[in-house]
Amino acid sequence: MANAIQLIPLDKLVGHQDNPNRMSGPNFTKLVRNIKRTGRYEPLIVRPCPDKSDYFQIINGHHRCKALARLGHKQADCIVWEIDNEQTDILLATLNRLGGSDELAKKLVLLKRLNRKIESGELAKFLPQTAKQIERLINLRKPGIAIMMPAKSFANPMVFFLTDTEQQIVEKALSLAGSRTGQTKAVRNASGLVCIAEYFINNNNSATGARGSEK
Repeated sequence: MANAIQLIPLDKLVGHQDNPNRMSGPNFTKLVRNIKRTGRYEPLIVRPCPDKSDYFQIINGHHRCKALARLGHKQADCIVWEIDNEQTDILLATLNRLGGSDELAKKLVLLKRLNRKIESGELAKFLPQTAKQIERLINLRKPGIAIMMPAKSFANPMVFFLTDTEQQIVEKALSLAGSRTGQTKAVRNASGLVCIAEYFINNNNSATGARGSEK
């Protein structure tokens, strides 16, 4: 039956060598705690291993597999999909990246309900947020104001991939360009990036204008 859950021994599961998803150490620890606490987890998505008979290749669930092994489990709940290499590559590129976003008002309702029984420090062991972030969210009094804000008022994420050397250069430039007081590191970095961008644009415009006047 399609999408039927099967129990597959962990030693028969093989991680995909090109899986791009990585989980930080703290988040992996939270994943282990959640599975240990509840005994529940989302079934792994696997396919028959193309180059190893009687084995299965993990498409989605690499970290869950490692967490189960850490907890001493011998088997994992899996759903087996019969898919080719191209479909597998597409899923590897999307399954861990496509998703929605939290609706703040409903998120606060959940956090406050949990906080009635579990204090913030304990919640932080299982949830993505830190204890301080949970406290700030719980203490928000008018989340509706944020929800009604126009989309253009929200910050837009930007993602870069840098070598270690490039990262050191960028971080030094951001620290020199950004504000140094009264702001979080993320805000300082954003401010520094905007300052550098404006400097480049202004100087480029000046140079373009100078070249134009020489003609």
